[in-house]
Amino acid sequence: MKKAIVLVAALLLVTSSVFAQNPSELNNPNTHHFPIQGWAKPGGAGGNNLVYHSGGAVLQVAHVVMIFWGPSFTGADASYAQTLQSFRNQYGTNPEYNVITQYYQNLGSGNQYIQLTNLANGTPDWFDTSTPPTNVTDADVQGEVLRYLQSNAFDSNAIYEVFIPSSSYSSDGTSTSCGGPNLAYCAYHGHFSNGGRDIKYSIEPYPSCSGCHASGFTVVQDQEHFVCHETREAVTDPDLNAWYDRRGYEADDKCAWSPAPFIVNGYGYQYEWSNAVSGCVQSQ
Repeated sequence: MKKAIVLVAALLLVTSSVFAQNPSELNNPNTHHFPIQGWAKPGGAGGNNLVYHSGGAVLQVAHVVMIFWGPSFTGADASYAQTLQSFRNQYGTNPEYNVITQYYQNLGSGNQYIQLTNLANGTPDWFDTSTPPTNVTDADVQGEVLRYLQSNAFDSNAIYEVFIPSSSYSSDGTSTSCGGPNLAYCAYHGHFSNGGRDIKYSIEPYPSCSGCHASGFTVVQDQEHFVCHETREAVTDPDLNAWYDRRGYEADDKCAWSPAPFIVNGYGYQYEWSNAVSGCVQSQ
């Protein structure tokens, strides 16, 4: 995935050929996208471990704040939203999340590892019953997070995850999610600066298309699958400068869609890259 860093000249030719196969990565240097099914990872994205880039931060004790934008989340989609909250509430302490506790940051005081944590221990979730636009741009997502922060304290350890209904789609530059005219991704995470705050966020569009559907999954399990992916990547690489491999792939990129996503206790997950075994694993 494209990085918000300056690569040395020797890598420019390599990265341009890698990222050309995923056009959703060419739009915004501050976001990372979950590609649709059928995207061919050059070289399988395997065969080389993640590398820690000195000075990059991780979220050691992360929180996930869920922002449900649209009136349906307190109506027809209320069960969908509540199931996603239940998924989040157990995710940070389970074996599927535990895989990333092998990764760390070193900001001058030794290696500090990612920890198991109750992801729900941040500020409250928000059900915003206003109607989002049909085309929810990246600027719209950031604006929604800022509206949340008008009445809630900023948490530097939080990932603000914005969910939109099936009547809307996400766009980032010319690429779109399910429902949009140029389907290229299922979700993404990123960060932006506001008032001296480094705000980590994710957009979680409604997975209403075959390109974002895993065989045998329900719609909410598809969405859990994307929350699983984007949360772990936002924890291991929140500012897009910490953990990724020599091709630029983050931890979950390397295992996206292959091996096939799986279900544990009714929740949808994907495999995660483990440096410990140099391969994709379900859990640790």
